[in-house]
Amino acid sequence: MSALILRNRFQGNTTLVENEFIDNYMAAANGEYVKVYLLLLRHLNNPCVSLSIAHMADCLENTEGDILRALKYWEKEGLLTLEYDRAGSVVGLEVGRVPKRSGPEAEAAFASPAYPGGPAAQAAADTLPSQTSQVLPVAPASPVSEPDIPLAPKRSASRSRKELKQILFIAEQYLGKTLTRTDVDTITYFYDSLGFSADLIEYLIEYCVENGHKSMHYIQKVALSWADEHITSVEQAKNTSALYNKTCYSILNAFGIKGRGPAVAELEFIRKWTDTDGTDLELILEACNRTISAIHQPSFEYTDRILQNWRSHNVRTLADVRILDSAYEQEKNAQKKSSAKKPASTKASQSGYIERSYDMDELEKQLLNSH
Repeated sequence: MSALILRNRFQGNTTLVENEFIDNYMAAANGEYVKVYLLLLRHLNNPCVSLSIAHMADCLENTEGDILRALKYWEKEGLLTLEYDRAGSVVGLEVGRVPKRSGPEAEAAFASPAYPGGPAAQAAADTLPSQTSQVLPVAPASPVSEPDIPLAPKRSASRSRKELKQILFIAEQYLGKTLTRTDVDTITYFYDSLGFSADLIEYLIEYCVENGHKSMHYIQKVALSWADEHITSVEQAKNTSALYNKTCYSILNAFGIKGRGPAVAELEFIRKWTDTDGTDLELILEACNRTISAIHQPSFEYTDRILQNWRSHNVRTLADVRILDSAYEQEKNAQKKSSAKKPASTKASQSGYIERSYDMDELEKQLLNSH
C-alpha cells in the first residue's frame, strides 16, 4: 500500500497540541478528559475570554464534577497545575509543556521509523513561544454533590488496554447488547477514574443485572456509591450489597412491591434516608406503613415528606413517634373542646381547624393535592 500524501491547508486560527501528548498520553486517558484538555488548549489562544467550570461543563455537556475530575487527572499527569482559594475551589490553572514520558513503551515508540516526534521535531518544538505555558483564570465552580473520589492507581498502558478489552467483552455478555460509545466511556471511567479493578467492575455489572437493572445510568449510580464508600474489592462490595439489599427489599416489601429491585429514583430516596439522613430502618418502615394507610398506594415522595416532618421535630426512634402522636392527639382533643365552646362565626371555627406545629391531616392533604 502506497504512503499517504499529506498537505497542510490550515490557516493561522489553530490550536497547537504537542506530539508528546498524542503519542504518550491521549490513548490511556478517558475520552472526556481529552476533550477537557483540548478545550483548555483552545482557550490559550484567547485567554481574554472568560472561562469557568460551569462554562466548560455546558460546552462539553458534562457535569461540573466531571470537569473537576478531568482537571485533577491532568494535574496528576503533570500537564497542568491547579490554583485553589481558601475554600478549596479551583480559581485558576496553568497549562505547561507536556512532560516527556520514559519507559519501555515510550522508548519503543520513539525508536520507531513512523514516530513523528523524533529529536529533530523535539528540537523544533523547543523554539515554540512561551505562550504554551499560560495561567488561565477560572471562575470558582458551584458546589457539586458528587463524592470526593480519589485518583485512580497508576497502571501501565498495555495492562490497561488488555484489561479494558476484557471488561468490555464481559459487559456485552451480561448486558446482552453491543456497547455504545457512551457505555464504553462509562466503563472506562470506572476503571480509569474510580480506580476499580477488572474483577470489581465485572461484579458491579453482574450485581446490577441480577437485580434486574441493565441501564448504564443505574450501574453508574451504584459505582459512584461504592466509590464514595471506598469499596476497592469484590469482597467489600458483596458485604455492602448484602446489607443494602436487605434494606432495599425491606422497604419495597413495606410498600407491597414484589419481584423487582428499586428503580433509580427509588434508590436515590433510599440512599438519602439511610446514608444522608442516617434514619433507622424501623423508622423508615413505619413511614412506609403510614403512607399505605393514608393514600393506599406506594409513594416514595409521600414517605419522604413524613420522614422530613419527623426530622424537623427531632424524631429519631419509634418511641419518639409515639410521643409525638400522643401530643398530637392531646392537641386535637383540646381543639375539639375549644371549638365546641366557641360560636361557629368564623371560617376557622366552622372548619374546626387551628394552626398547630404537628398536623398530619393537613400534611396528607397537601401531599395528595401535589400529586
